[in-house]
Amino acid sequence: MIITKKKDPNNILETVKKYDKFFLIGCSECASLCGTGNEEALQEMTDFLESNGKKVTGQLVPKTGCQTLGTKIELKKDKEACADADAVIVMSCGAGTQSATEIFKDKPVYPSNDSLFLGNMTRFQMFDERCSLCGECVIGKTAGICPLTNCPKGLLVGPCGGMSDGKCEVSPDVPCAWVRIYERQKSLDNLDEMKEVLEPKDWSAGQKPGNLSTRSEKKEEKK
Repeated sequence: MIITKKKDPNNILETVKKYDKFFLIGCSECASLCGTGNEEALQEMTDFLESNGKKVTGQLVPKTGCQTLGTKIELKKDKEACADADAVIVMSCGAGTQSATEIFKDKPVYPSNDSLFLGNMTRFQMFDERCSLCGECVIGKTAGICPLTNCPKGLLVGPCGGMSDGKCEVSPDVPCAWVRIYERQKSLDNLDEMKEVLEPKDWSAGQKPGNLSTRSEKKEEKK
């Protein structure tokens, strides 16, 4: 899931100061789990804006904020509220904000959140980064643990010389990623797999901007 945190509302207010009326869009998935785009967060933003002399014409928490077509369809019931707004504030991730930019071609769109990383929710509203979206996943060879993300140095061969008592040199309170990989491979009786030295990372696999279409594959499957 995409982990987001709220921007300082006063900074948002400064950014949108020349507009008076806003439509708010959240997201029922990642941003809701982060507490940055659920109904409660939208109501909090509504109260803040209105306490500063602004007006909120309406709000929507779509099923998936980054699904452009789906969000556009969901917004049909709010057509008048959207038309009455001077600008749109999106309370999801950067992808959701850019979906709104595509939908609202005649209105400025502003994010209320900062998008931080792709992570896992370990406990309620507690998140750990687990994936760097590098384009070429290696965790099939590292016991399901990503060294690129979990090692601050991104080492594909480790541990480094700074590791001490199983802890990371950069963050001493964090277990070394390569010690974790070793211990998991040992528990699975797969230590022989650690004899293989991983090839240098092909960073071109994660070249940006990325794009992917699976339509042709689906057509082939139907034949």
